Amino acid sequence: MAQRASKKSADPAANHTSAQVVRDLHERMVRIRLFETEAGKLMEAGKLPGFLHLYVGQEAVAAGVMAALRDDDQITSTHRGHGHAVAKGVSFKHMYSELYGRVTGACLGRGGSMHINDVSLGMLGANGIVGAGVPIAVGAAFAAQYRGEDNIAVTFFGDGATNIGSFHEGANMAAILRLPVLFICENNGYAEFTPQSKHMLITDVAERAASYGMPSVIVDGMDALAVHQATLEAVARARAGEGPMFIEAKTYRYYDHQGVKGLRHPYRSDAEVEEWKARDAIDLLEARALADGTATRAELDDTWQRTRDEIAEAIAYAEASPLPDPADLLLNVYSG
Repeated sequence: MAQRASKKSADPAANHTSAQVVRDLHERMVRIRLFETEAGKLMEAGKLPGFLHLYVGQEAVAAGVMAALRDDDQITSTHRGHGHAVAKGVSFKHMYSELYGRVTGACLGRGGSMHINDVSLGMLGANGIVGAGVPIAVGAAFAAQYRGEDNIAVTFFGDGATNIGSFHEGANMAAILRLPVLFICENNGYAEFTPQSKHMLITDVAERAASYGMPSVIVDGMDALAVHQATLEAVARARAGEGPMFIEAKTYRYYDHQGVKGLRHPYRSDAEVEEWKARDAIDLLEARALADGTATRAELDDTWQRTRDEIAEAIAYAEASPLPDPADLLLNVYSG
């Protein structure tokens, strides 16, 4: 059976978490929330090509994990990857430019939403193929181990991805070779439009880790401090050569599978959505910070306003940036 989160992991407030960590988590979550909210508005207004799979609601997972990593640690993401990129440090200007398809984008306007990356920051890429980021992260972890380096890799995926062969192959290899890689399951309850209960018979996805001899932990994915504490422990194990770990974060996405309006979530009730929103991760962290004196209302509000200003500047930058030159079509496709 999966090892559930210990009392220490489940109640990080008891761990005397520093004010600096709380402010870090808060800022990462606010940056994700506002980036995604504005991106969704731009898509619905027809200003961005294609569809966006918004991360709103799941911010505590990306923030909690990334705040426990070093700059040289590497991550792989999913089709819902903006939150991971923002939390890892990819700039708003480069991200919005990429969504607009401009040459100033993180991938020179070629990757778009589902393939955005910044290798210089260890962000190895979002991925439009479900579960495809798992073997990439396992490969990155193998490379680090082979070179004798102590950086680690982290792969994010949803509950549905654990039904995919690449997940099982990657998990098995990582466990056998004791690779320094963390498996982060962002269990938002739905594989696109399919409830978890309709595509697997287990309630806790973390149970699957046991079949590979991999330890696992289940955390409240709406509690950034709980996610952060669990990740710190998993990171310490991985750097010490103790192998991979599976973290299942129970979380929820507020919007539909794609976009803001989407299909108006006919596969889930409004009451269910509102029940999860009542435990909003940012609201919970702000309430805790105000209650224990970690931050003032003015400090929290300043984070929101600074981020709004930065986003406005980034969007203006993206809209003013040029589109790719058709003459560069084969750039980075073939080597000379």
